[in-house]
Amino acid sequence: MFQGSEKLHDNLQKVLVDLIELHVQGKQAHWNLLGSNFRDLHLQLDEIVDAARGFSDEVAERMRAVYLVPDGRTSTVTKSTSLAEFPAGPVETTDVVDLIVDRMYAVTDTMRTVHDDVDDEDPTTADVLHSVLERLEQLAWMTGAENRHPEKDQRSKASRDRDDKANEAGLDRVGAVAN
Repeated sequence: MFQGSEKLHDNLQKVLVDLIELHVQGKQAHWNLLGSNFRDLHLQLDEIVDAARGFSDEVAERMRAVYLVPDGRTSTVTKSTSLAEFPAGPVETTDVVDLIVDRMYAVTDTMRTVHDDVDDEDPTTADVLHSVLERLEQLAWMTGAENRHPEKDQRSKASRDRDDKANEAGLDRVGAVAN
């Protein structure tokens, strides 16, 4: 019988709290979204929220399968997530796209950071991370494409500045000029 180590627990716990936080922030965005393309983005946020909730359940159940105890309490999530706090109140649709994409990439960054240690200890658990990464990066790309305009981005100083800021933070801006 395989039993995960404390290191495996800590790595999976990091992923778990980020996925839970992504779910909660996605709902915050969903409820407070305003602007053009409202309906499509409103529905797309539900897809992201459902995926994040499912992924968190998958990670937590994998933890239990290898005899580790997940902690998804709000106090734990709040103090240990790597995601920045989502703004309060109404948020413009284009800003929501950027905010949610940044958070999805923050979660995938957490997964990539812990991946090698997870894979070294338990390749089966690493496979769980692979499937989550694949889908979450696809959702980030599809959502981020909402704000991308190839010709306009190349000419726009604001777009280039946004991309430069994202690159400095280690984020991929979904086909951005700066990439």
